[in-house]
Amino acid sequence: MNDDFAADLIVLVDDDGEEHSFEILDTLNYDDKTYYALFPLLDDPQEKVDSDGEYYIFEVVEEDGEEQLAELEDDDLLDELDKIFRDRFEALYED
Repeated sequence: MNDDFAADLIVLVDDDGEEHSFEILDTLNYDDKTYYALFPLLDDPQEKVDSDGEYYIFEVVEEDGEEQLAELEDDDLLDELDKIFRDRFEALYED
């Protein structure tokens, strides 16, 4: 079976040890850093219907020689990256 069109998934563990699954929507290299746009995986069909399409942006950081994802603290940078990701999403769906 060919999985060329399968979603790229990632599981993140929060500070409380809970696992959260996300689909990787896109990655972006910006200002010598890498960022991920992640959409939470929703198991419940009603959650999917009620979802507002909110996604999350994380920065790839290196900690103890390992790549990890970190939340962004800079609201201006977050807004700028959100615009870039949204423009890329729109261009993708226009095709």
